Amino acid sequence: MPDSDAPPLAPGLYLVATPIGNLGDITLRALDVLKRVDRIACEDTRQTQKLLNHFEIATPTVSFHRHNEAQRAQEMILDLKAGNCRIAVVSDAGMPGISDPGGWLVKQAIAAGVAVIPIPGANAALSALVASGLSSEEFHFIGFLPEKAGARRTRLEELAESRAETPCTLVFYEAPHRILDTLADLEAVWGSELRVVVARELTKMHEEFLRGSVAEARRELGTRDRIRGEITLLVDAPPQGQSKTQNSGAALSIEVQVARMQADAGIDEKEALKRLARETGVSKSELYRQMQRERARHRGGSR
Repeated sequence: MPDSDAPPLAPGLYLVATPIGNLGDITLRALDVLKRVDRIACEDTRQTQKLLNHFEIATPTVSFHRHNEAQRAQEMILDLKAGNCRIAVVSDAGMPGISDPGGWLVKQAIAAGVAVIPIPGANAALSALVASGLSSEEFHFIGFLPEKAGARRTRLEELAESRAETPCTLVFYEAPHRILDTLADLEAVWGSELRVVVARELTKMHEEFLRGSVAEARRELGTRDRIRGEITLLVDAPPQGQSKTQNSGAALSIEVQVARMQADAGIDEKEALKRLARETGVSKSELYRQMQRERARHRGGSR
């Protein structure tokens, strides 16, 4: 039960961080807030109920996930605007709103004049970063990459280009069933010597950090029958801030290389891309996407 001598809990929307694995990582303030709010909006009520049961908290819960976020947010904003209402938002693990539901609700609450109160705590990205051995002076949190292979590779190529001028550590979240594919894409874009850290099962009994080149990480994880646990993937800044594709052909653009090959060999664009892929070790589809981006930049610059 809440301390009867404690000052009243102010009305508002409370964003409460919950443990990312070890239940001991919850803060005293988070426990106090969860006990004293009127209800708790949960990404998964079943998952949150385990936490509440462990700490003997009887506050009512409601579901709040990506499929009902818009509708539930409207309901909560109406209650919060009416005054004297306290609602906590939690995700399954870590801070709500970071690659989890909550961000849109916060914007709506602020627009409605509702107080938004963060209750800090465990976070997988920062926990992995500080223990990674990579630079934490400047980093870019990406969250989850696209699930589809083509979109994922395109996103990584965009990041390679943007980091040419401002190298920094990249931090991703990744699902265990996609980690090998993502590592393969990283190797294709930046090369096999790219330094990475795979942080798995953070704060849990089988916590693991794999540190080394992307090729080494792929080999190690590829030997396992099954990869378990949520993963935080950290990527070191490439030595020269350039992708494998950008380094190909003495820094000539893909468009120029393809055009020269067409003229020299009397072949069409499709065949030229195929030959360039064999020469550079970069997939034909990746070269085509790069060429399309180059053409888009040229069109934009000629306006």
